[in-house]
Amino acid sequence: MKELRRKTTFTLISILSFILIAVMVLFNIRTYADEKEAVKRNLDVLENKKMTRDPGAGKPPAEPEKQGEPEKPGERKMKPRDMENVMILDREIYVVEIKDGEIAEVFYSDNTSEDFDVYTAAEEIIAKEDHDRIELTNLYFSRYSYKYDHDESIVITNNNEVRKKLWAMLAESLLLAISAEILIVLISRLITKWITRPAEEAFERQKEFIADASHELKTPLAVIMASSDEIRKSDDDQKYIDNIRYESDRMNRLITGLLNLSRLESGEDVVSFKEENLSRILEKTCMAYEAVAFEQGVSISTDIEEELVCKCNKEEIEQMTATLLDNAVRHSHRDTAVRILASAGRKKGIVDIQVINTGDPIPKEDEEKIFERFYRGDRSRSREDNRYGLGLAIARRIARNHNGDIKAHSENGETIFRVTLRK
Repeated sequence: MKELRRKTTFTLISILSFILIAVMVLFNIRTYADEKEAVKRNLDVLENKKMTRDPGAGKPPAEPEKQGEPEKPGERKMKPRDMENVMILDREIYVVEIKDGEIAEVFYSDNTSEDFDVYTAAEEIIAKEDHDRIELTNLYFSRYSYKYDHDESIVITNNNEVRKKLWAMLAESLLLAISAEILIVLISRLITKWITRPAEEAFERQKEFIADASHELKTPLAVIMASSDEIRKSDDDQKYIDNIRYESDRMNRLITGLLNLSRLESGEDVVSFKEENLSRILEKTCMAYEAVAFEQGVSISTDIEEELVCKCNKEEIEQMTATLLDNAVRHSHRDTAVRILASAGRKKGIVDIQVINTGDPIPKEDEEKIFERFYRGDRSRSREDNRYGLGLAIARRIARNHNGDIKAHSENGETIFRVTLRK
């Protein structure tokens, strides 16, 4: 079971982590592609576009003169930009004019920074390029991107801001991924518990079944073996033969009950169901059980609605009803009545059956346990009666195979077993 939980958790974490990583990678790829496209677009549009002359080696321009103030001597101002360029000049961009392989003039946009030396960048480009090209480089590491028009101009973009933005986005993605991964691990463990709970319960039931079955079979086998040994050395064979017969019958009933329960738990073939008069089945079973109830000093009374029709397996419904009647009679006080009530349920398509007896109540904590296989409230009495705690487990499985269920509870001195079946 631990291995099942481990593999389930690992599978869930792997799937969710793969999805998380894929989303993060795609997000960063998309962000990088958008930034690269923006850089390329600016390089293309600003080629040969002249802006304000650089007053000194790529340093930022003076503040534009406010309206109404006189122009200072020697100060150069930015020329007005046309509206088609306003939305795209969102980066630090320079246009370097070249004459005879030397830098002639530098023009720039109005969002320049002091930490970028455009002259050095331009000289590096002129030194290594000998033909026209556009170089976007790796925006995570490069200082600048450029478009080189041989012997005419170079359009250069400062990538510092883009680089900072991309690294910040990557760092945020990693932090988010780590946080999400922790959440994934916690969620995966919770989901694993929910997924494996039925398997764990089935495994525990199987362990209990093996232990209980082994315990139940051990006693009759021991008696049979001991009786067989005594037959060999005793003249009184009949006593030991009777013991063997008695214990063999007990084993046969136990094995038959286990096989029956196993068959029911594997699922009933609904093709074998057919329309049956449930009222007649209940009446017939009650009549057959009146003699058994009389011997226990208990009477049976019925209040069964006529012509209740249900699609079911007749033999199994008879077995379920007989089991509930037997249980009610055995746990009733003498001189009381076991009542059988049956009617159409409040919900359409439902049949409601109740078996009510007056006797010792079922403890609240045992209301579900009594339907478990091999559960017996009074083990000593059950062994005397040749009972193994399979009857109610089989009855509930029959009800569930008919899309219904059985519940039990005690109140006001009465114990009520309520069966709901779908028509």
